[in-house]
Amino acid sequence: AGHMFTDVAALGLSVFALRLARRPPSRRRTFGYVRYEILAALVNGATLLVIAGFILLEAWHRLREPVEIDGPVMLSVAVLGLVVNIVGAVLLHGHQHDNLNVRGAYLHVLGDLLGSVGAIVAGLVIVTTGWSPADPIISVVIAALILFGAWKLVREAATVLLEYAPSHVDMNAVVAELGSIPGLEDVHDLHVWTLTSGFVALAAHGVIDDPSQHTRVLEEVRERMSRHGIEHVTFQLELRTLYQIPARSGAQQGA
Repeated sequence: AGHMFTDVAALGLSVFALRLARRPPSRRRTFGYVRYEILAALVNGATLLVIAGFILLEAWHRLREPVEIDGPVMLSVAVLGLVVNIVGAVLLHGHQHDNLNVRGAYLHVLGDLLGSVGAIVAGLVIVTTGWSPADPIISVVIAALILFGAWKLVREAATVLLEYAPSHVDMNAVVAELGSIPGLEDVHDLHVWTLTSGFVALAAHGVIDDPSQHTRVLEEVRERMSRHGIEHVTFQLELRTLYQIPARSGAQQGA
């Protein structure tokens, strides 16, 4: 029952965040509500870490003080849970690769699915051999798998909230790409971050000698950054006479 409650809560939180993220921006919330999806992913990931901790603690107690388990009943409940969780996992699987929020809900369902599989295996062992430690031992394996997925989710959500450069964007390649644009003499205050899943932004200042190249340079910056999956580009150009720099030094990443 506890597992079902956490699954329903995780799915409810994910749906709520998805609906909230669709609200339009306002004068105060200029980016809208899209970060709520990342917050939901962080909460779901943290919840999974706690659940995995409880599973490990319970497994430890059962290894120290074995309890009698009704194998046939355990098998029946596990098979029913497996069917329900397979349906949920199939529905969420296609969307969890590109959306951290959906991945959080998916991991909750997947954790229960793995738990059902583990319970079936443990139930079969208990029914055929009577060896009850199979249940806590398999629980430890399941908890370890949940911990791995949950930690990865929490880490990715935290890097978005801390506005790290996305892991799939090669910053050295971005700097080199900008430095190779003809007429762009220098780049400074370069920042690349993820606002939410699928929304990568770049903001930077560039220096040019010839104001007539302004439009061409901006168009080339946007075109080249799109190759790196960066579609939201804010690029401010400055004349060398207004921003004094030495001879062309290439693109430099800002702090």
